[in-house]
Amino acid sequence: MYQVLDERAVLEVLRPVEDPELRKSLVELNMIRNVKIAPDGQVSFTLVLTTPACPLREFIVQDCQRAVKKLPGVTDVKVEVTAETPQQKGVADRTGVPGVKNIVAISSGKGGVGKSTIAVNVAVALAQSGAKVGLLDADIYGPNDPTMLGLSEAQVMVSKGEKGDILEPVFNYGVKLVSMGFLIGKDQPVIWRGPMLNGIIRQFLYQVQWGELDYLIVDMPPGTGDAQLTLTQAVPMAGAVIVTTPQTVALLDSRKGLRMFQQMNVPVLGIVENMSYFIPPDMPDKQYDIFGSGGGEKTAKELGVPLLGRVPLEISTRVGGDTGVPIVAGEPDSVSAKTLKAIAQTIAGRVSVVALS
Repeated sequence: MYQVLDERAVLEVLRPVEDPELRKSLVELNMIRNVKIAPDGQVSFTLVLTTPACPLREFIVQDCQRAVKKLPGVTDVKVEVTAETPQQKGVADRTGVPGVKNIVAISSGKGGVGKSTIAVNVAVALAQSGAKVGLLDADIYGPNDPTMLGLSEAQVMVSKGEKGDILEPVFNYGVKLVSMGFLIGKDQPVIWRGPMLNGIIRQFLYQVQWGELDYLIVDMPPGTGDAQLTLTQAVPMAGAVIVTTPQTVALLDSRKGLRMFQQMNVPVLGIVENMSYFIPPDMPDKQYDIFGSGGGEKTAKELGVPLLGRVPLEISTRVGGDTGVPIVAGEPDSVSAKTLKAIAQTIAGRVSVVALS
């Protein structure tokens, strides 16, 4: 045991404390910084987490405090918590987006499973945690994210840059958003072939003033077509999240979408089972498995990926989407909001593991 209470002694007792996600020493990861020792025995230091959305923040702080308090002469332990989201590793044949640390796709094998609802609420939940977040609405044929974020009447500002027009994303609930919905009329259909789709997605990636982002969430169109290929071949991705409902036809299509990302060497962060069960507003203690039960968990086990969460079907979730108030912001204490926040935290944790592995 060290007789002198100094920085070296503090770091040594903290060395066995690990980041639960990364399973590595906080000291070895350089997550313990600015160690200071006051004359009265108070020890203070900065704990630098890998994501503002760390779900185990309080547990890590408590582990650190317990470890340091074992040192002789320590009267108190003060921990300042901050975060530095790690940068996703580059890929030789893919060009990253300047300022964007991690790109995460929210995808589904078929339409109608609530993929955009998950994408919007995950983005807002990450922003609520203190992360810098952008949302790219890559569903060019059915851009719904402006409505869900309360931005249906907003307009994108366009400026001239060295390589063409530069779009300025609109902003709400702490999230920067770019969508085809800002560039076309309310009832105007997008009737494009693949090359034009490829062009607009690349424009949304590289010709938008995203600024500094910890996470760029990409709301993908359903299926395994041109948009998915463009994204996976253009940029290095931190991972993909597959959204499904419990019913068999949705699960069959989700498996195809998951395999596509794996074949493109994109880490699959896990599966979200949406509309998992229905909660009647007048009987909140009851739940009904309208679309079946257990399908998401079974599929996740069969495919060897985590089940990130089961989001219930609540009327307030639909109302929030229609009125532009995401449920994590409008009804943060609801079952759906708490589940979505937990899913966002888990995604952030898994992104850190991918980035630092």
